[in-house]
Amino acid sequence: MDVSLDAVTTDTMTSAQTGFSALPPEAPLLMPVQDLHAAPNLHDRPATPVTEPDLIWLRRLLVFGSAILLTVYGGWQMNLVLDASESSLLGIVMLVIFVALFLWIALSFTSAIAGFFALLGRGGLGLGVSRTGPLPKLTRRTALLMPTYNESPHRVMAGLRAIYDSLQATGQGEHFDLFILSDTTNPDVWIEEEAAFIAFRKESHGKTNVFYRRRAQNIERKAGNVGEWVRRFGAAYPHMVTLDADSVMSGETLVRMAAAMEQHPTVGLIQTLPIIVGGTTLFARMQQFAGRVYGPLIAYGIAWWHGSEGNYWGHNAIIRTKAFAEQAGLPHLPGRKPFGGHILSHDFVEAALMRRGGWAIHMIPGLQGSYEESPPSLTDVAIRDRRWCQGNLQHYKVLPTKGLHWISRTHMMVGIGSYVTSPLWLIFLLVGILVSLQAHFVRPEYFGDTKTLYPHWPQVDPIRAKYVFIGTMGILLAPKIMAWIALLTDRATLKACGGPVRSAISVVLETIIGGLIAPIAMLIQTTGVLSILSGQDSGWNAQRRDDGKIPLSVIIHGYWRFMAFGVTLGACAWAVSPSLFFWMTPVLLGLFFAIPLASATASRDAGLFLKKIGLLLIPEETNTPEVLRMTAIANARPAAADTQEAILALRSHPDLMAAHRTMLPPARKAGDPVNADLLVGLVRLSESRTVSDALKSLTTKEKAAILNSEEGLELIEQLK
Repeated sequence: MDVSLDAVTTDTMTSAQTGFSALPPEAPLLMPVQDLHAAPNLHDRPATPVTEPDLIWLRRLLVFGSAILLTVYGGWQMNLVLDASESSLLGIVMLVIFVALFLWIALSFTSAIAGFFALLGRGGLGLGVSRTGPLPKLTRRTALLMPTYNESPHRVMAGLRAIYDSLQATGQGEHFDLFILSDTTNPDVWIEEEAAFIAFRKESHGKTNVFYRRRAQNIERKAGNVGEWVRRFGAAYPHMVTLDADSVMSGETLVRMAAAMEQHPTVGLIQTLPIIVGGTTLFARMQQFAGRVYGPLIAYGIAWWHGSEGNYWGHNAIIRTKAFAEQAGLPHLPGRKPFGGHILSHDFVEAALMRRGGWAIHMIPGLQGSYEESPPSLTDVAIRDRRWCQGNLQHYKVLPTKGLHWISRTHMMVGIGSYVTSPLWLIFLLVGILVSLQAHFVRPEYFGDTKTLYPHWPQVDPIRAKYVFIGTMGILLAPKIMAWIALLTDRATLKACGGPVRSAISVVLETIIGGLIAPIAMLIQTTGVLSILSGQDSGWNAQRRDDGKIPLSVIIHGYWRFMAFGVTLGACAWAVSPSLFFWMTPVLLGLFFAIPLASATASRDAGLFLKKIGLLLIPEETNTPEVLRMTAIANARPAAADTQEAILALRSHPDLMAAHRTMLPPARKAGDPVNADLLVGLVRLSESRTVSDALKSLTTKEKAAILNSEEGLELIEQLK
């Protein structure tokens, strides 16, 4: 879809001015802020949802019980390796950290086993949802919410248009309304969004089930964006589907999800498994291959024991609007940033609060047709991860919430653990070197303080240590092996992944490169945790989604510290003994080559070369679904070469200016807060003679404020 300003024609806007409205009539819905210290109001709903699977307690006992038994055995073996009963404080610290980390990987392992058998049984659905067969007939309306924040309007509209066309193809498009919920702060992108929205309306042949709203104040980020929509329009829509700017969902999938919500009135949320697609760089293609091959195994496993206490990932999910409004009004957490204030990782908390209120939260990983994109490089993941890290660590203040289900608390603890484990792994490595240094340089006390006939010979058992290492690596790698075995049983998917040989090579390649990247990611996450603990806030930045090459100078600046740390760590290991150095080679190699690894994995040429020779393939590339094909076509259409400056765009397109005026918020009333940026911007506009003078004098915030004001627009029109 062409979203350039030239697409806004006079005919479009002339017809629009007679009855043009960017939004439907308001339908307010009360969304109270929840008290985390008070018991929830169940509104006569049972505490256990009727959709809870039978014997769910047994499933959880098998997963958690097996993980605990594995951890006990692993801890016992590590105790024997370290001879911890007689070892130093460092040895005891190392054992404690090992047990904590082993429990983490053991739980992932036992959950993956559950996923393996569920995947072989072709499960992963539930709630009466079917992958095939006639589409059920819908009777209620669903709103599709696309929050956007300084994203490329061309990319956003391409995905949204593909969703829209896919819905129309089902014959039930009239049951879905699309809302573009803009939190964009860049005024140039904002005006381009409006032009793209108007073009969308035009190509939809005047249908008014596509809407646009921009917030001038980005209160509470995405959670506040969606919450504001619920409070203004939620009563008109029994269900809402939350999307991200890179989300794409097929119309058939959306219809089946909406039908499941209609059939199960106690279900508050259904989460799909988004498949990562569209990657071109080596890093993105690794991510999408891992998500496509290993992801279902993991998702089927957690869905098997989550039951009706599932989780919410913030997008590609359908939500009962009443349940969300009733239970998911998020309070501000006490204290200062980064731990206080509004909740960043809102999705986990919203799911937990809805379940606390008696609503069922389900995941249906077997329902296909749900897609997203991956960041193109390790650098981009690091930027996103910093924000996620702060949000997840913030959840420690939510854990004591009264009435939370223990599985909901587990989701939050797992989220916290996904970042805390990185510094723990680092401490484990460093303590291991210190233990070796101690054994090398400190003279042992063979007899201690007590009289004994025979001396105690302190030692680390190298043979047992080898077996503990092999066992730990086996537990880490087993989910990948099980996923590949499960892939062999699905002929169509196996063929689309390149066949048994190429898919096996892809698994090995992804594992090796992923293993080299792992210590770099460990240090990145550790740095993030430390910065948060020191009180630094992550802020809110738009995510880079294109595959543009990162300059080598930027990579060197970002990764030289990790390379230097690897050299230092290697030198310390070598000082102890060459055998320790070679034992740590898997960790050291990734750090030694941090800069070339970051550069190579961000390479589009490397990614496309592997695709050309049939490696890291996914079915969505070899047999592209229709909705993704439509997205690619829309993305391939020409867009404006560069974002046009907003004031110039409005002045040169009178019809766009007219439409923009209809989308302005209500004028300020007496007693409303004063917008200082608007006041200063109006003064600077009044003192400017030409557009050039105005553009030189206005800041970005001032320009956005005057574009949101009728008085400001009038002054803009008077400029020469």
